[in-house]
This record gives sequence, C-alpha cells and structure tokens, in this order.
Amino acid sequence: MGYEVLVVVALVLHVSFLAYLAVGGYLAWWWPRTIWLHLVTAAWGVAVVAASLTCPLTTLERWAREGAGQSVPDAGFIDRYLTGVIYPEDHVWTARIVLAIVVVVSWAGFVMRWRRRRAQQRASISGQAATYR
Repeated sequence: MGYEVLVVVALVLHVSFLAYLAVGGYLAWWWPRTIWLHLVTAAWGVAVVAASLTCPLTTLERWAREGAGQSVPDAGFIDRYLTGVIYPEDHVWTARIVLAIVVVVSWAGFVMRWRRRRAQQRASISGQAATYR
C-alpha cells in the first residue's frame, strides 16, 4: 500500500512541477518573491533536457513501482504521460520551444511589472519627502 501511495505522490509532484514551470513566472507577477523559485525550476527543466538527466521524481516513481510489484516503465514521465497525449510524438521540440516562449514571456511581464512598481514606489517616496519639507 505504501509503495502505491509513493507512485501517486511522484506523479502528482511531476504534474505540479511541470504546471509550475509553465505558469510560475506569471504567478510571480502577483507574488514577486517567487521569481527565484521559478528561476530555479526553469534552470532544472533546462538542465534535464540539455544534459538528458533523469529526474529524481522519475527515479522515485520507478523505485516505488518496483516495490509495489508494478511494471516499471522505461520512459520518463513526460515521454510516458505527455508525449503523444498532449502533443504529437514528432513535435517534442515544438512543445519545448512553446514552453520556453511561455516562460520567457512571463519573465518579460514580470520585469515590466517590477519596474513599474519600483517607479511608483520612488514617486510615492518623493511625494512623501516633499510633504515633509
């Protein structure tokens, strides 16, 4: 029973990670301090793709499936659950590029909002300083 729970936990964490990878930059528009977590998330995503790393969650899933007596997939999470389901198998790089564009647009929006906030704060501080003179 415990191994089956770990399989589900690994799958939920994988989905959560990928969802955060896609939208975390937009969440940082409202919670600016989270941009650092999103930068780390994106860096890990790029490293996994660029260096063909095995995600620790995939390792956990495989170990838990083995312990539960289930068949252990050769493919990783994305290859098994997303490729051919969310996007066609021959469009893996297209999906990666689209995701990268989504992330870059979210970061650009974050920077624009951050600059606007900073300008508003400076104007507010200048206005307060003038009031006290």
